[in-house]
Amino acid sequence: MNLFNSALGKNITFVHPAYFIISGFSGIPNIKYYYVFLCFVYIVSVLGNTVVMAVIYLDHNLRTPKYIAVFNLAFVDLLGSSALVPKLLDIFLFNHRYISYNDCLTFLFFSYTFLSMQVLNLVALSYDRLIAIMHPLTYQVKVTHRFMLCFIASLWLFVITVNLVAVGLLTRLSFCRSVVINSYFCDHGQIYRLACNDNTPSYLLAEFLIALILLCPLAFIMLSYVCIGYALSKVATAQERYKAFKTCTAHLSLVAIYFMPILITFTMSSGIHPNARIINLSLTSVFPPMLNPIIYVLQTQEIKASVKKILSQKGIQREGEENYH
Repeated sequence: MNLFNSALGKNITFVHPAYFIISGFSGIPNIKYYYVFLCFVYIVSVLGNTVVMAVIYLDHNLRTPKYIAVFNLAFVDLLGSSALVPKLLDIFLFNHRYISYNDCLTFLFFSYTFLSMQVLNLVALSYDRLIAIMHPLTYQVKVTHRFMLCFIASLWLFVITVNLVAVGLLTRLSFCRSVVINSYFCDHGQIYRLACNDNTPSYLLAEFLIALILLCPLAFIMLSYVCIGYALSKVATAQERYKAFKTCTAHLSLVAIYFMPILITFTMSSGIHPNARIINLSLTSVFPPMLNPIIYVLQTQEIKASVKKILSQKGIQREGEENYH
């Protein structure tokens, strides 16, 4: 009963600090060069994801269910980078390590919402490839614009709801000892461990969300590619198998970029220095949004063809204007 009283706040007064202190990246020599690097990564992320969204919006041939998911991924990457990197640079580059209680919870909510959505968007793209390769004749019936929009909307609703619950449970914690968060942002795990009352609800939710937003999507993606591999093994010629598998290479690259650093960090967490862990996790948060648009432009024939078409149209338009003048 005490567990639920702690979670629901029945007849309990909670002690909330005026601020938290973000203490990540402490004691690392020449760390300012890393902040400059993060600034460069952020600029490339913004430009790259804006280009991908613009190309999909401008080219009517790309308005397919698959590219609805790709557009949403670019949109999430843009929002995620903008929620995390500017605040990170403000905290560490300009030494504003004190962050108010409400601002910290807001920072946490938006950071986790966009990071979670990045993972679940990979599930949407994986499902799209699974149906396209295993059921090519009925793909357009099973994966429609309406289905993909509803699927992505339901993912947004889910991540917003669970992160609101996570923040709500944090407001039911009292902080009467340390307010130092040893991370590069307002980390949920670091915050609830600072509480001096029962943090079991936040702990259970954190474990549940790790399974639901990290492990389950990874398991689904791996299983989907096992099914894709089995389906491709039945294809008559090697050339046809290669052509079908080539449509998956961009998605597989995104999956590897996102999951491998996280799995390595958590697998070797006991043997990794705290600063190395923080740098690795920060790179895991900011690198995929930068690399995703580059991968899709370089590895996806439709987007490459669309970019060339748009650029050639712009070139023809300029030549016409010059000839007119």
